[in-house]
Amino acid sequence: MKSASKVFLSFLLFSLSPFNIVFAQQEFKLSGVLIENGSKIRIALAEISNKRNNYSVGSNDLGLFEIKAAVGDTLLITKRGFYDLQVVVINSQSLVLKLNKGIMLNEVLIKGKSKEQALAEIDKDFKGKGSFYAGKPPIALLSPFGGSPLTFFYELFGKTPRDARRFRKYHVTENQQTQVDQFFNRETVHKTTGLEGKELDNFMISYRPDYEQSKNWTTYDATKWINDSFKKYTSTLNYNKQ
Repeated sequence: MKSASKVFLSFLLFSLSPFNIVFAQQEFKLSGVLIENGSKIRIALAEISNKRNNYSVGSNDLGLFEIKAAVGDTLLITKRGFYDLQVVVINSQSLVLKLNKGIMLNEVLIKGKSKEQALAEIDKDFKGKGSFYAGKPPIALLSPFGGSPLTFFYELFGKTPRDARRFRKYHVTENQQTQVDQFFNRETVHKTTGLEGKELDNFMISYRPDYEQSKNWTTYDATKWINDSFKKYTSTLNYNKQ
């Protein structure tokens, strides 16, 4: 009897330990709204992902969303033309999240040129303003023999190099998303699935492949992805109707 009491007590203490309380937290539906920072413009068709459970949703036409989450989860918000935002869930209260606009490409600059040429010209413009390392200076610049410590610290902390660093990140992301767009775009998805309007928008948010998945795709691979995803999409719709 004494032994059984000890076992029960040990089980009770283990169950109530902080470690287990954290993992016993239940998920709840967390609502929020996305707004462009510095304005009152709502952001539609952004992707909100929970990094713990890999669940993701899209914001609607009013910038509103609902997602399964628990306290301590990290949400990642992504939207083309805006910088990514990460936020930690601290309670179940609705979120008001403000996204910063990404570096917008000059319309005149793009006219008659490819996006890659336009991005390259902006990169060249940063060099013309004195940022040769895009905010990531090599450690060799600190060398007392032929180095340039002033350049090193300018590249780390100067405003122009900081903007250049952000642009380089944007540049890489934009090129990767352009690669994805070649295979997964509204016209291709519409022709393959017949979806249109909001259904097409929801499908493209929910089943858009990332760059690593699609970087070596052929047209066959893309078509297979869209068809397989469409089967999942329709089966989910049928399940929700039951």
